[in-house]
Amino acid sequence: MRAVSHGGAGPQGAALLRVRGRSVAWVPPLLLLAGIVLVDFKTSSDFRILSWIVLVPGIAAAICGVWGTAVFAVLAPATYVAADAVLPHEYQAGLPDLCLAGIGGVLATLACVIRVRGERHRLHMQDVTETIRRTVLRPLPPGWGGLDHAAVYLAADSEARVGGDFYDIQTGMHGTRVILGDVQGKGLGAVEAAAALLGTFREAAYHEADLTAVAVRLEVRMQRHIRMRTALGREEGDRFATAVLLGFPDGQQGVLDAVVLGHDAPLVVGPEGVRLLPPEHGLPLGLGELAPGDGPPPVLRVSVAPDETLLLTTDGVTEARDGTGAFYPLAAEVAAAVAADPGLVRPARLVAFVRERTLRHCGGRLADDTTVFAVRRRAGVGKGVGDGGGKGVGNGDGTGRGQS
Repeated sequence: MRAVSHGGAGPQGAALLRVRGRSVAWVPPLLLLAGIVLVDFKTSSDFRILSWIVLVPGIAAAICGVWGTAVFAVLAPATYVAADAVLPHEYQAGLPDLCLAGIGGVLATLACVIRVRGERHRLHMQDVTETIRRTVLRPLPPGWGGLDHAAVYLAADSEARVGGDFYDIQTGMHGTRVILGDVQGKGLGAVEAAAALLGTFREAAYHEADLTAVAVRLEVRMQRHIRMRTALGREEGDRFATAVLLGFPDGQQGVLDAVVLGHDAPLVVGPEGVRLLPPEHGLPLGLGELAPGDGPPPVLRVSVAPDETLLLTTDGVTEARDGTGAFYPLAAEVAAAVAADPGLVRPARLVAFVRERTLRHCGGRLADDTTVFAVRRRAGVGKGVGDGGGKGVGNGDGTGRGQS
């Protein structure tokens, strides 16, 4: 998390111009000051630019801290007086330009104060946003739950850094469970819904023996969240979320349980090729009341080879468009890449590949939050995977940080 700078230097201005850790933001305005004086002395009386000294505090205000700008606000008029005094009387600019330099210095210092306060406020808000992001999308330790995993999250709003996409891995009494979801809509309402669903998932995935029960708990939580938001007058009655639930049962190698709730079905990526899990067989969370009958969504059990990776994405990937409006062909691109390089099935490499190709396809202009999440059971892990021990792929952002 970024720390807010303190002291005289501006939080960003001083950081932009550093040499070996030391700020050199003062160098450009000082060179400008010296250059103006030198040019003024070297030119004829028809080309007097000494009054341009008023620009020096303005440049300092843009890149230096408050105290640095104040120093140039004093140094500029002082230099003006000294340089003007050595010229013959008929060539001296006089008091008007001196007043201009003095007033310019005062205004530049005030502008710098406003700029530094704005930067500190922005950094504070970025810290708050990063804290929210880490709370919703908590870091996952390497090998957590007996799974190799990697994830990339790209918010469509680069300033917000967090949106309605969510994912997690939860160890439990009945194996390891994985979730990836996408809340309809954007803004803080989507973030609140994602946080509510993740909190329920972390509890239900730990205690519930059946993956269907986890899905039911999530549906109930989403409906409760909608009712409360509606009662508060926030007009969230149409909120819903798509999701994929995966279960890796303890002691059962080679099998996977899946519940797809209105979401794009995961891809199973292996050295032999790419296959798609059966498409959605449950309604999105929050729309369960529209389901025919009262039965819970079914659980699909599939066979997964030890060298196959589950690739889960949100619609920021599958709905990314190029300049002609064509969608990103995820399955075809991954299949072709794996055929050329079977080592691409490893979660970290697979996620990096999909991220890079998605951004290339849309020219870096994301229309929606984008999440790429890849998991596979670690070789030799069977009973007792809940400790999440051992080495593995990092938590998706390349840091390999422990869980907080």
